Amino acid sequence: MTHWIVAPVILPAMLAAFIVLVVRFHLNLSRVFSMVGTLALVAICAGLAWQASDGTIGLYQLGHWAAPFGIVLVTDRLSTMMVLLTAVLAVLVLLYAIGSGWDKRGPHFHALFQFQLMGIMGAFLTGDLFNLFVFFEVLLIASYGLMIHAGGTTRLRAGTQYVLFNLLGSTLFLFALGAIYAETGTLNMADLAGRVAAIAPENSTGIRVAAVLLLMVFAIKAAIAPLHFWLPASYSEAPAPVAALFAIMTKVGAYAIIRCYTMIFPPELETTGGLYGMWLLPVALVGLAVGMIGVLGAKSMDRLVAFSVIGSMGMLTTAVALFTPDGITAALYYVIHSTLAAASLFLIVDLVRAGRGGAGLGLHPAKPIAGGAMIAAMFFAAAIAMAGLPPLSGFIGKLLVLDAAYGTPLAWTAWAVILGSSLVAVVGFSRAGSVIFWKAHQVATEAEDASSPEDNRGTHEPHDPAGRTPVVELVAIGALLALLVSHTVLAGPVTRYMAATTQQLFAPQDYIVTVLSTPGKVLSKDKHGEDGYGEDAHADESEDATHDGGH
Repeated sequence: MTHWIVAPVILPAMLAAFIVLVVRFHLNLSRVFSMVGTLALVAICAGLAWQASDGTIGLYQLGHWAAPFGIVLVTDRLSTMMVLLTAVLAVLVLLYAIGSGWDKRGPHFHALFQFQLMGIMGAFLTGDLFNLFVFFEVLLIASYGLMIHAGGTTRLRAGTQYVLFNLLGSTLFLFALGAIYAETGTLNMADLAGRVAAIAPENSTGIRVAAVLLLMVFAIKAAIAPLHFWLPASYSEAPAPVAALFAIMTKVGAYAIIRCYTMIFPPELETTGGLYGMWLLPVALVGLAVGMIGVLGAKSMDRLVAFSVIGSMGMLTTAVALFTPDGITAALYYVIHSTLAAASLFLIVDLVRAGRGGAGLGLHPAKPIAGGAMIAAMFFAAAIAMAGLPPLSGFIGKLLVLDAAYGTPLAWTAWAVILGSSLVAVVGFSRAGSVIFWKAHQVATEAEDASSPEDNRGTHEPHDPAGRTPVVELVAIGALLALLVSHTVLAGPVTRYMAATTQQLFAPQDYIVTVLSTPGKVLSKDKHGEDGYGEDAHADESEDATHDGGH
């Protein structure tokens, strides 16, 4: 057992406490510790991903208590890929927050940022449904603090709506966990896989209800239509670095669906198989259409990007809802693409907001902004990626989804919605880009012509918008776009890695054996028949205790 597995959870938790208790009044020190800690997190997560790349399953038993009685963290290809993606995104978002000064507009930004990372990392690494709930709550608390960062009535209202919807999800989560525990007597994912499979179909009513409740919870977290209403206001009103970090939060819900419904409730399981597949794919296609129609109808750039996130989650859920190896492979490739594209768009929108000043983010012409040409080019690239046009990774991800959907009962419907929504997205992004950037130069030219003396017309210098060029911010966004380009260029190796990850997900025996058969402290019976605790049991003793617990 290696302690590096728990490091992605412990490091941001301890760093957040240190920033609050020691350096909260020293902004520069907070920045240094937060950035250094996040860079260290990238290195740790990269090491874990490398270790898991050959299919190795890593296990960490907190307190050295064996599963299913103890709390366990598990690393495999999927979980390490997600924590590495989160860490890389966090570094670039934090760089933008420091460069733009967002982190000094309210107290405790860096501490809340680290607590947010703790919750996300824990959700990806936990091997227990109850602790998944706990990390969801850590996410909720930290994200609410980040949502209302810098204050404001509108932001507070959006944050309240965000909390209420997520509290509803948390309540449903508790109901689902109670139902699962009542039916199986455990909440450990590996243990649940065996116990749910052992339930006879005629006695499966309770577990079927629990499976549907659990899927509803994850659908709320992933903003899958029609449970997406909390997202547009929340993401559009959140500070830009916070919204960019939130790009990974909807993926937590998608990750939970993939993890639970390939291990605990797999498609081939007679008890629950097909229960969710009947309606999840149509719902996903509706979400994709709603999101991209929202892009077309948005009246401001922040709302446009928020609706594009809903559309991208619809595309991702479409691939997941197929519950085939090709579908999950396409979904995993699209996870990375959509996270990077959404984060870059949120940061670009913030640069536009800062450059336009009082003109706001409404889709109407205004004077050019500082660094406008570079920002326009970045918006163009990010919009191409999000809309799924060639040559960037969105196009490849879309082709993978289309290929995975081919041959399914709803194949032609899926193809029509995916291709039609792409066209709608292209129109929506094109309209926004032309109004914000192209027509800005027309406004500047008209203003110069109106103020120019007749005898000097044509001799004036081009309009020079006021304000500094946001160098650090552009570097952060450029790095996100560079990762998108790399994701495109390396599509072959990445897709092969995703296929191997999918193979591991659909054959969870190694995961289950590793979690349930690793030595540790186990619950046992003493000579008087009372509950007692055995120290450092061997693998066979741990397995016997597990079977005594209900297998």
